[in-house]
Amino acid sequence: MGLSKASSEGGTTESRFDRRLGEILAHATDVFCEKGYEGASMRDLSRASGMSLAGLYHYFGSKERLLFLIQENTFSTIVAELKRRLEGVSDPEQRIRVFIQNHLEYFVANQSGLKVLSHEDEALKNGLGSKIAAIKHEYYRICIGLMDNLKRARKLNFNSRTAVMSLFGIINWIYTWYKPRVDGSAEDLAREMGDIFIQGVGRASHRTRIRDRQKSLNHRGHRGSQSRAVAR
Repeated sequence: MGLSKASSEGGTTESRFDRRLGEILAHATDVFCEKGYEGASMRDLSRASGMSLAGLYHYFGSKERLLFLIQENTFSTIVAELKRRLEGVSDPEQRIRVFIQNHLEYFVANQSGLKVLSHEDEALKNGLGSKIAAIKHEYYRICIGLMDNLKRARKLNFNSRTAVMSLFGIINWIYTWYKPRVDGSAEDLAREMGDIFIQGVGRASHRTRIRDRQKSLNHRGHRGSQSRAVAR
């Protein structure tokens, strides 16, 4: 089956094109998930997608191009949906919860995709990796902004980068353990993870304030002892 992007008069529409492309990327994701990027061949991808090997090479050129399209489609979809959901939400805590739920809803429904993205993070070369890195950086910067806003609104004291990377560490590994019957829906999971994360940064901020206060007191005490020593 071809992927020609013709007008409706020609018998195909853009929606049919997008649907067929989505099917091919879904099959390719399953193959990469099962065999790994290095272990998968174009012949494997051809059999899984139902497209001839010649057709696959004609439209995509290589399995690297397919991996690029999987990553591009995934991250672009997540970022676009996140921006849409954040519109009209002003509360800093709720905006972080929106971020968590948006991420989890997508990957609970696409766990194979999350495994492929996690395991094949550095497989793309020849400039394709930098294009994906740019989209991922935008996603990261959005999350950093959400953390900074929470810090300002609640007068918290924690490292935004540490918080963001910790959050990704929590939400990116669900494919290794998530079970719907045990862990509930994506919405349930997002609510619980949101509670754990928000409470966690609050406690971390409190401990940071205590440490900073203690350091300040110790520093003052050290300076005071030095002054007394000089006076003697």
